[in-house]
Amino acid sequence: MLPFTVNFKVSARTLTGALNAHNKAAVDWGWQGLIAYGCHSLVVVIDSNTAQTLQVLEKHKADVVKVKWARENYHHNIGSPYSLRLASADVNGKIIVWDVAAGVAQCEIQEHAKPIQDVQWLWNQDASRDLLLAIHPPNYIVLWNADTGTKLWKKSYADNILSFSFDPFDPSHLTLLTSEGIVFISDFSPSKPPSGPGKKVYISSPHSSPAHNKLAAATGAKKALNKVKILITQEKPSAEFITLNDCLQLAYLPSKRNHMLLLYPREILILDLEVNQTVGVIAIERTGVPFLQVIPCFQRDGLFCLHENGCITLRVRRSYNSIFTTSNEEPDPDPVQELTYDLRSQCDAIRVTKTVRPFSMVCCPVNENAAALIVSDGRVMIWELKSAVCNRNSRSSSSGVSPLYSPVSFCGIPVGVLQNKLPDLSLDNMIGQSAIAGEEHPKGPILQEVHLRFLLTGLLSGLPSPQFAIRMCPPLTTKNIKVYQPLLAVGTSNGSVLVYHLTSGLLHKELSVHSCEVKGIEWTSLTGFLSFATSTPNNMGLVRNELQLVDLPTGRSIAFRGERGNDESPIEMIKVSHLKQYLAVVFKDKPLELWDVRTCTILREMSKNFPAITALEWSPSHNLKSLRKKQLATREAMARQTVVSDTELSIVESSVISLLQEAESKSELSQNISAREHFVFTDNDGQVYHLTVEGNSVKDSARIPPDGSMGSITCIAWKGDTLVLGDMDGNLNFWDLKGRVSRGIPTHRSWVRKIRFAPGKGNQKLIAMYNDGAEVWDTKEVQMVSSLRSGRNVTFRILDVDWCTSDKVILASDDGCIRVLEMSMKSTCFRMDEQELTEPVWCPYLLVPRASLALKAFLLHQPWNGQYSLDISQVDYPENEEIKNLLQEQLNSLSNDIKKLLLDPEFTLLQRCLLVSRLYGDESELHFWTVAAHYLHSLSQEKPAGTPASKETMPRDKVNNPLDICYDILCENAYFQKFQLERVNLQEVKRSTYDHTRKCTDQLLLLGQKQEDAVFKASASKF
Repeated sequence: MLPFTVNFKVSARTLTGALNAHNKAAVDWGWQGLIAYGCHSLVVVIDSNTAQTLQVLEKHKADVVKVKWARENYHHNIGSPYSLRLASADVNGKIIVWDVAAGVAQCEIQEHAKPIQDVQWLWNQDASRDLLLAIHPPNYIVLWNADTGTKLWKKSYADNILSFSFDPFDPSHLTLLTSEGIVFISDFSPSKPPSGPGKKVYISSPHSSPAHNKLAAATGAKKALNKVKILITQEKPSAEFITLNDCLQLAYLPSKRNHMLLLYPREILILDLEVNQTVGVIAIERTGVPFLQVIPCFQRDGLFCLHENGCITLRVRRSYNSIFTTSNEEPDPDPVQELTYDLRSQCDAIRVTKTVRPFSMVCCPVNENAAALIVSDGRVMIWELKSAVCNRNSRSSSSGVSPLYSPVSFCGIPVGVLQNKLPDLSLDNMIGQSAIAGEEHPKGPILQEVHLRFLLTGLLSGLPSPQFAIRMCPPLTTKNIKVYQPLLAVGTSNGSVLVYHLTSGLLHKELSVHSCEVKGIEWTSLTGFLSFATSTPNNMGLVRNELQLVDLPTGRSIAFRGERGNDESPIEMIKVSHLKQYLAVVFKDKPLELWDVRTCTILREMSKNFPAITALEWSPSHNLKSLRKKQLATREAMARQTVVSDTELSIVESSVISLLQEAESKSELSQNISAREHFVFTDNDGQVYHLTVEGNSVKDSARIPPDGSMGSITCIAWKGDTLVLGDMDGNLNFWDLKGRVSRGIPTHRSWVRKIRFAPGKGNQKLIAMYNDGAEVWDTKEVQMVSSLRSGRNVTFRILDVDWCTSDKVILASDDGCIRVLEMSMKSTCFRMDEQELTEPVWCPYLLVPRASLALKAFLLHQPWNGQYSLDISQVDYPENEEIKNLLQEQLNSLSNDIKKLLLDPEFTLLQRCLLVSRLYGDESELHFWTVAAHYLHSLSQEKPAGTPASKETMPRDKVNNPLDICYDILCENAYFQKFQLERVNLQEVKRSTYDHTRKCTDQLLLLGQKQEDAVFKASASKF
């Protein structure tokens, strides 16, 4: 017999759904490669590569408004290891710092009880990597030590602070966006609060600017926008010119120093902070879709923009040497150089409704080649940028957009056309730098024109909005262990039924079954269920009842009651018998119906004088065993009559036994055996009725008078010799049928809405659901095991309950989530390394510090091997074997493209260092190896250059492949000078004051321009 393995382990987890309006800006993509976002009071962590939920953090008591991953801008070693740290803030002013891998809160911070406006980790982590800056309403900024929760300093300002942005080039510069304008702080320090109130400037609207209105009648909107001059002033403008709430966002450009963007619904302003002038305007046409958010890139001068229809666009700065007009336009006699950002790619929009709209967008900080869109209905859509080399014939020079070229280098070093590379690794490996004014792109076979496109590579869907009706599939037994899957059916308000696999937490199937809200679900087998839904009542109180039988493997759904269901009393509940033979359908104002589940035929429709049912439950006892014995005896007798030899008799007897075992596993469906089963129900007076069903025969067995201590019975549960009743007053009545003893317990919890026994032989635990929570009881000892009350221990209200396994419960709540909890019903997070995932996840942060550093060293350098290998099994690793297996799992989870690069013998050590820093999301090493690889390669090329001819070609190669301008003063002198000249030329065009003119003249002189030329340029541009 071949061995088999079945994975039916179910861990505690939370299935999340639609988001709250407070969660709109609560999302962040960390350097660690993980995305975190807020869902009501939860923080959800997903893997960006596989779109799997890795962690759900639950400790906040209010809606989460901000989440921020800790930066990785420090040297990692055994004392400062790779770790998953996340800060989350809620509307009650609480900030929690998490150890995400362990699922525990490291620190809790509370200053005021008002929503946190913004929170960020300090990017300069030389002094400490634990510093967190937060805006506490209305006008305080507070610096916290996120490791200890200590408040380092607190500073107040005159205006309400909305958000802030750190200068990525100078850690002492901080800019605040306030309700009145902008405040520039130039003395930010972790050791002490800023000294003064900062430099306060005001924002004038681009629509209402006098210069804008004056030139609006010129030749087109393009010229009008180019001529906009002063948009920042230290004098407060008049009321009609000011726009305080229109500014959606403020952010520094990480691609070049002293540049900032301001986001408005219909335009993006690019500001040069040296002269406080706009040097670029990105405007949307009147018919265009307004902006919601923008994320500037650092590797290239580009912008990821989110629009109100959920479309993400990428805009890249135009190369100045490629500015031209189309053949249909007249040449501009007075061309104005301005920062122009061309639309390079856009993804598909989503269908926006009243309840479905885009919330926020985040961009991969490591590679800047992917963006994730968070939608209000709980969806996370991950869009990746892909580059494609375009043919010369397909180039459209008449479009007015300068071409994009592939970069000369890959992972910091120039490579040939035939060399192995991965162009989609990051944005700076997809497209080269935009050419500076007066500079031409080099020509040659290496330079290839590329086009960019967005591709949807990940989609995570959440639960729909409540209400929910949940039902766990039949429990695991020794008979179904080979085929068992822990499936949970969730009925939704839109009529669909979602089936989740609780081992992985992933959606197994989504079935559109009904046209209205699903009220209840009952499983008929491991692969099928019955669900019912009722429409909105008409004036007479009648509805359309839908009762569907669904086959899960095929998705086929049939109307169980046939043509019945129109204009009748609503179904209150459905109950399937213990052997899945019979179905009881209970109506509000209509007699009970009994059906045969196997044949979908009605057995009995009770008479009109049949008592109204308030609660019903099937008995677990039946006569199937005695029927099997009779059937076995009959078959043996038939076999003896037809078989002559003893050997044949033994063969037939064994086959009969195997047939019986098969029939037993299929609940006798194929044998058409109708076992006798029982059910009990109660009427409005509390009287208990006991009925017996066998085939199409229904007999009234006994009636038990009502218990005077009980109110109107609302639910019944029956297991073994224990019967439990719950009433509208919150009382539970425990009946010991064997000892003929009953015991009433007042819970003082109001209406008992549902009670259900846990699965498992001899397991007498019971869960009870009330209006304000739930309780778990031990019916053997008749005592409460655990309790959960809305408003006291939790903020959500429970909608439905069920048992997942013998020791875990399932709670559906009004915050749109479904929680699988231990029997204690305490909301606890889980360890990420204990999760059962369907796809392997690359995340070395989950390893212990020594192991993650060992894996990094293994990827970088293997001196013991003649060639690189990704098999760590042969390495003598001093730690235990389990750690070694975890390292191999991480190596196996790498993509084939990355593995191909790592195994390539021509892939140099410098390139390998840069690639591994990207894989680890190591911010400090990524910047270090980018600069180091560039200059080390340049140095290695200069050494053998002995001939004059080779010396002449070296500078040209440097110009063709300069260090990115985001590294500012670390760039080559000539390239940095050209960039600064281009910038001064832009500043010249925007001059409006004598001080501005003098500053431009000084800059030109410092950049090596002749004094006469500098003065002439400044004077000429003035006129």
